[in-house]
Order: sequence, then C-alpha cells, then structure tokens
Amino acid sequence: MDLFTEQSKSQNRTSPSVPLAQRRRPQSFDEILGQDHLLGQEGLITRMLAQEHVHSFILWGSPGSGKTSIAKVFAQTCGIDFFEVSAALGSMKEIKEIMLAAKKRHRTFGKPTVIFVDEIHRCNKAQQDAFLPFVEAGDIVLIGATTENPSFEIRNALLSRMRVYTLKELTPEHIETLLGKAMAEDLILKKKKQSLDPKACKLIAKLSQGDVRSALTLLESVCAMLGPGAHIEASWVHKVMQKKNLYYDKNGEFHFDLISALHKSLRNSDENASLYWLGRMLEGGEDPMYIVRRLIRFASEDIGLADSHALVLATSAKEAVHMLGMPEAGVCLAQLVIYLAQSPKSNSAYRAYQSVQQDLNQGHVYPVPLAIRNAPTKLMKQEGYGKGYSYAHDHSKHTTSLVCLPEVLEKRKYYQASSQGQEIQIGERVQTWAKLRKELRKQEQENKTS
Repeated sequence: MDLFTEQSKSQNRTSPSVPLAQRRRPQSFDEILGQDHLLGQEGLITRMLAQEHVHSFILWGSPGSGKTSIAKVFAQTCGIDFFEVSAALGSMKEIKEIMLAAKKRHRTFGKPTVIFVDEIHRCNKAQQDAFLPFVEAGDIVLIGATTENPSFEIRNALLSRMRVYTLKELTPEHIETLLGKAMAEDLILKKKKQSLDPKACKLIAKLSQGDVRSALTLLESVCAMLGPGAHIEASWVHKVMQKKNLYYDKNGEFHFDLISALHKSLRNSDENASLYWLGRMLEGGEDPMYIVRRLIRFASEDIGLADSHALVLATSAKEAVHMLGMPEAGVCLAQLVIYLAQSPKSNSAYRAYQSVQQDLNQGHVYPVPLAIRNAPTKLMKQEGYGKGYSYAHDHSKHTTSLVCLPEVLEKRKYYQASSQGQEIQIGERVQTWAKLRKELRKQEQENKTS
C-alpha cells in the first residue's frame, strides 16, 4: 500500500476536512526541523540512505517531534511501500497478514516493505516476536516510534536487531518557524487572510512543549474561532487554551525522571526547583498519594534525625492528602516540600541500616545473647535465658553494663551521628551513653577481680 501518490499528497494539502497538522506533514527531510543529527548532511539516517544499506530502527522522542514524518519520508525516499500498524489496535492476525504480504513482495520484486509501528512499546511479547523472522530475512524494514525508553519497553531479541535513533525536543524557535510557514503557505488558512501576532505565536510555541502537532492544532482552533481578516492576539490563544495539558506518562520514563528531579532538588535544599517538579507531576495527573509516599521516604532517608519533625510532618501530609484530595491537597504537598527542602540533611539512619543489611547479607547472623532472651517458662530459665539481665530503670544512670550485641559484633558501630541540626545533640547523647556503659563494665570487671 503506497501512501505517497501525488494524488494523496495533493488531497492532504488542500482538503479542509484534513486537520492542519496533517496538511502540514513534511514531504521531505528538509521540512523536518530540529533533527540535524539524524537528517542533516552528516546525519545518521542521511548516511544510511547514501550507503543504500537500510536497516530497521526505532525513533525515540517526545510527542510531536517528527517520528511519524521521518518514517514516511524515509519510505518515500527509498521508493518502497509503506504500511502503518497501530500497536494499540493491531491484532496478531493483521500483523501476520502484513508480514506475509511483505515477504511475497520481497521475493517477487526484491524490495522490502517499510512497516511503521507507532507506539511500539505497546506491542506485547507475541507481537514483537512476530516481527523477528521478517526483520532477519530482510522482508521488512521495521521502524518503531516510541516515547518510552526502548531499553525498558522493547524485548532484547527485537532491540538487538534494530538501531535506536533519539530525536531531540524541538525548541520554541522551531515551533515558531513552523507556525509562520503554516500561516503563509497553508492554502486553507491563506483563504481566511488572518494574521498571527508575534506574541501569540510565541505563546503557542511555549504552550506546545516542543510538540508540533499540538502547536498546529492549537493554531487551527484559534483560527477557526475568528473570522476572515482577523488579527490573532495572545488573548485569543488563552481563551482557546483554558488549561495546558502537560505531557506526562505516569507509567513511563517521564514518571521516574520527574520524581528523581524532585527527590534530588530536595536533597540539594532547593525549594524553588522542588516546587517546580512537584507542580509538573501534580498538574500532569500524577497520583498525589504516590508523591507523598516518596516524600515520607525522603524525610527518613535524607533528613532523618537531623530534624525528626520532618517525618511527622510528612506522615501528617499523607493524611491531609487522603482527606482532601486534589486540587486542595496540592497546597499541603507544597508546604511539605518547602519544609523538607529547607530542613537540615542527614542520611545517617539510612547508612546505619545499610550497614546492618550488609552484615546480614555477608552471613553475620548469630544467636541472641542469653542475657537478653525472653524467658517466659521455667525450662527456658534453666537453660540460661535471661541470666545476667539487668533492668536499666533500676539503676540511677538508666543504663547497665549489659552487652546487647552478639559477642562477635560487640565493637560494631552501625550508627554515626552527623553534625546537622538536631543530630548534634543526638550524637552527644550517643557518646554519653557509650561512655557510661564503658565505665560500668570497667567497674564491674574491677569488682570481679578484687
């Protein structure tokens, strides 16, 4: 099925029923902006075409960066048939039929078929495996488009047979250029004789977040709302675009990138950056309970004993989020984020527990010392359970010479207090208790020898 006949090109460019984003779809690599590392004179795809040795590849990039356009122009440049398969809607039966037809064309005419799979990360294991023998035999040139990290979403068997080309996010300047060309060259828009104010153009470019399709759709909506000869100002863009629909995938790489940005901004005590990343997640539709759970972990892992109130405030915020829901809970999370960002930082509790885990993983697993074992029965007492135990509250200093660690680990120091916030006092108390126990043990030893 050749999608690049002159008749279809003409209809796509001139039909009012075709959306502006489709009418403005690039017909050559020169019309695709921002991807010179792939499509420029020394670009990877350009060099591949020049060597006439085409291979399957994955286009990884944000929405509206040109993935579909590159795939279609690629097939057009090669002069081979192009089929588009929807990963979300395509069935195994449909995929197999297309593969077998491609195999037959390859055997008959000696040319492969370009199979373009949009959202290839949505293909299940069986669908991905179905492509393998046809890619290996050269029957098809498989081009996948994805917004997700291929290394996480594409099976290794298929990924190893494809190259990954990463698309750069388009800049506002790229979007402004494309909007200007649309106003000047699109036959449908030209008939309305409207003009686009530079401020309105910049606003559309800014709101689109590098998504050409989104920018052209917004421009088309504004133009449709106004009559012939109208001057499109920024105020009209605001009226059409009541609220920016932020690109955000709660299950994908964006999700992990943003929570990582929030966590690291908090750790760096930057409240402004922390608030921004919080807003990106909440306004993008992230579950606020997921965010607050991560903030509770942060309060313990990165602030810890330097400010014990941080964990209390974080768990209180969880209750507030649960009771209020969004959007009201956003303010509660903002309050928490500011507090956490400006709290003194210490990961001493985190490191202390890691040390315990390391010892246990290395096999340092020993019996509980008899003195601190539970002794609820007579038999257990006869076996020495609880023998030598001394009740700390019976002593004026509220500690004893009792050794609570296994003898092999007696000198192990898991916790090392930091010099941050409240932990300064905690560290002083740690030293005080340790000194008292040492003195009591020394005194006890002197009494035994005397």
